[in-house]
Amino acid sequence: MNPSVWLALLGAGTLISLTPGAGAVNTMSNALAVGFRRAIWGIFGQQAALLIHIAVVAAGVGLLVASSPTAFNLIRYSGAAYLVYLGIRKFLDTPQAPADSLVPARPESRLSMFRRGLWVNLLNPKAIVFFLAFIPQFIRPSEPLLGQYGVLAATVITIDVTVMWLFYAATARSLRRFTQNLRGQLLVNRVFGLLFIIVGLLLALA
Repeated sequence: MNPSVWLALLGAGTLISLTPGAGAVNTMSNALAVGFRRAIWGIFGQQAALLIHIAVVAAGVGLLVASSPTAFNLIRYSGAAYLVYLGIRKFLDTPQAPADSLVPARPESRLSMFRRGLWVNLLNPKAIVFFLAFIPQFIRPSEPLLGQYGVLAATVITIDVTVMWLFYAATARSLRRFTQNLRGQLLVNRVFGLLFIIVGLLLALA
């Protein structure tokens, strides 16, 4: 990939990752619930979904989804319903006892966070449509495609991991003191539950 094209990809990818969305909400929610380090597993799940989106677009399936209202709406409403489900579950989640309590806390498993991160990003048809418009700007058909897609995927994922972990998860870490008591945890659960629901409704209605 041409250096100037790569720099444009770097700038565009950074701006896109910094734009708040379901992935950012999921990352901050994980960081508040289980801590900064363990939040990386949810981020890994989100990156797996991005890889799938890029592969789908590269294979040409993305064009089919984008041109088929039925397929688009099926994925769209499934994704919206999943986010609303996560929001309701988070909103109703029972606060855990603080770490110094006699009742031991049971953090969510890494696999569970990975799986949720995967579905949060995967069930977003706008991501497919976005990549369908985004990727061709940085691909030169006259050059070997495999290498270009490899550079693009590595760049996008590196940017997103960096932004999600070192920006959104780190920001949430500074707020984690509010989760040291049951009342603070309850407030955080309510706030992030509502955020998931709002993002889901926006996905369904936009």
